[in-house]
Amino acid sequence: MKMISWNVNGIRAAIKKGFIDFFNQENADIFCIQETKLQAGQLDLELNGYYQYWNYAIKKGYSGTAVFTNVEPQTVKYGMGIDDHDQEGRVITLEFEQFYLVNVYTPNSQRNLVRIDYRMKWEDDFRKYLLELDKIKPIIVCGDFNVAHKEIDLKNPTSNRKNAGFSDEERGKLSQLLSEGFIDTFRYFYPQKEDAYTWWSYMRQARERNIGWRIDYFLVSNKLEATLKDAKIHNDIYGSDHCPIELKVSF
Repeated sequence: MKMISWNVNGIRAAIKKGFIDFFNQENADIFCIQETKLQAGQLDLELNGYYQYWNYAIKKGYSGTAVFTNVEPQTVKYGMGIDDHDQEGRVITLEFEQFYLVNVYTPNSQRNLVRIDYRMKWEDDFRKYLLELDKIKPIIVCGDFNVAHKEIDLKNPTSNRKNAGFSDEERGKLSQLLSEGFIDTFRYFYPQKEDAYTWWSYMRQARERNIGWRIDYFLVSNKLEATLKDAKIHNDIYGSDHCPIELKVSF
């Protein structure tokens, strides 16, 4: 089974930059996107053979997630069931026979960490949500986690130490989640691979110079370790400030 995740930074803009070509080329079983930036009724996306599930933010042109799957899920849930977190369209959970698929767009702590307190509350509640699901079935969770976990995961760790996306607080929460039963699939296959990034600033030719961050992930429950086949970063695909990531599992 092949899965793709991509923060498209606006699906309508991404479509104008080749999204459909990449979607058709990859022929994934499950394709997750984040930061859709639209409301219901603003886009009629034809994807033959795929079921579509969209979670829209209440605020127009902001956040949002979607999942396209060629296997019909048993159940679909939007959000975590927590009002404080479910206004921005950040989580979709699909239940399949052998696992849960959770697509997430984690809130950004913003400049000067002005939203760090909310981010910490989100992290705790999201971890609890995942652990409760994991008691029922193993989980594959993917998306934009808005944090580079280790120094190897961004080009300039020293100068970004206290910035959003590389603060000790955010990194610590991802470490805690992993320690409670999850695998970072890219690092599972490529533990020492450097210069492997999924997001680049639009400023100062950061992408051309590969001054980036790895903040997009596929995490899986430890109990799915035997199903892991490969993980990939499609850093040759443009159309967003993020690039797509891929996971292959055997089900």
